[in-house]
Amino acid sequence: MTSSTPSPFTPQQALTDDGVVRTDVLIIGSGPGGAGAAHGFIGSGLNVLVAERGGHIPNVAKDNIVTAMYVQKRYTNVEPWIDAATGKPFTPGTYYYVGGNTKFYGAALPRFRSEDFERVEMDEGVAQPWPFSYDELEPYYTRAEQLYRVRGQLGEDPTEPHHSEPFPFPAIEHEPEIERFSDALKRQGLHPYHSANGIHFANDVERLEEAGSDGTPSFADRKSDAWNSLLKPALEQDQQIQLVTGLRITRLLRSDTGDRVVAAEAELDGKPVTIIADRFVLGAGAVSSAALLLQSDIANSSGLVGRNYMVHNTTFLVGINPFRKNRTSWQKTIAVNDWYLRDGDRPPLGNMQMLGKLSADTLKGFFPFLPRFILKMVTDRSLDFCLISEDVADPENRAEVRDGKIFVHWKRNNYGAHRQLVKNVARVVRKAGYPFIFTRVMGIATNSHMCGTLVAGDTPETSVVDRNCRSHDLENLWAVDSSIFPSSTATNPVLTITANALRVVETIRASEAR
Repeated sequence: MTSSTPSPFTPQQALTDDGVVRTDVLIIGSGPGGAGAAHGFIGSGLNVLVAERGGHIPNVAKDNIVTAMYVQKRYTNVEPWIDAATGKPFTPGTYYYVGGNTKFYGAALPRFRSEDFERVEMDEGVAQPWPFSYDELEPYYTRAEQLYRVRGQLGEDPTEPHHSEPFPFPAIEHEPEIERFSDALKRQGLHPYHSANGIHFANDVERLEEAGSDGTPSFADRKSDAWNSLLKPALEQDQQIQLVTGLRITRLLRSDTGDRVVAAEAELDGKPVTIIADRFVLGAGAVSSAALLLQSDIANSSGLVGRNYMVHNTTFLVGINPFRKNRTSWQKTIAVNDWYLRDGDRPPLGNMQMLGKLSADTLKGFFPFLPRFILKMVTDRSLDFCLISEDVADPENRAEVRDGKIFVHWKRNNYGAHRQLVKNVARVVRKAGYPFIFTRVMGIATNSHMCGTLVAGDTPETSVVDRNCRSHDLENLWAVDSSIFPSSTATNPVLTITANALRVVETIRASEAR
């Protein structure tokens, strides 16, 4: 399996010269799944090609980055998808860049709770069990936290699952207004905890410079993301791992026997190219990975490819005290899970976490007709929250492809629990000194946490991939993004995606070694 004298692997040149490249492993996508898989192949002796349809994110001056993101929409590079219920197009909250959505995320890197891997009765429906347990994934969570250099603190959140090692770095300290808010929550009997975070400041100046980095790129690359934490180190450490950008995979081809994938058809700079490989790893994101299989007409004996699409019930909540300015720079240091798990007759409700500090330019993208001075008055005096509740897998919620366009069918469920979460948070925020509450429920376009379209399970009749995320139908096809999630849980998915990708690649390497 290993090579004593590995030679440089140069797929870019081969694809440019004759349009054909031969590789041992093709990884499709460079987000937390694809990049995590690439990192897992370091030292394997295999030629690994990472295909990313986008490019590296362009640099934007720090003073203009929020405006570029929310007002100018400069980073939007995904084609419109269609809301199947209305027939109207929408711009999805996903991006085609090296590093995927982690270039834009808020650096929140929590583990799922151990109960998230089990069957859970929700207010409406049932969260489906995973084919592997938290304990099986735990060593890979630890490894992923080390790679992302996660900052956190154990012992504060009663729902925190077992950690075999402490967080690699101490938690980011609260700023004064957040510390005051945390104390107010504790007086109400709650258990606020320091969020697990992957953002790094050397001083208060750098912290202020990153105030808007939740939902926007970090101009100084201070967030731990799939590029700088996973894929870039893999490229630097192993010449056999290579990245080609602008490479869009359009179709996977089966062997004559029907039990293997033999090649991928693709486009590079408008030119058709072919990639021949022994192993294919999907990491393009829940919708794009499912769409590729649907367009290829493969791996769908269950009829479940694209189905069980989940995105979370999400509300942004803003609490305002007109007499108190909130001068916090990096606000995302606190979260609450007191309503996350079932408590007697009360069903699981979800997670409360902070948003990055809202600004006038952030809100200008949502409320373009309101003057900036009004938006500034509001955001100067606000605490800003993201409330997340689980939605439940439903085969009728799905992504499909028609005439080359992606259609998304999504109907909310378990929404009563989410409404109760919003009421609970509004109550404690008011008691903490923010009497004016405003909420905005996120819709179909807020899908950065999408999952479930290639669900993992033990039987080919009820799932698309097995417990090791290999296709039930095709012996050399794996999925490593959030498409494999049987349940959406109620928290951020990036760390879990990466941990599982590392786990899956270890099973691939172990089977090759036998």
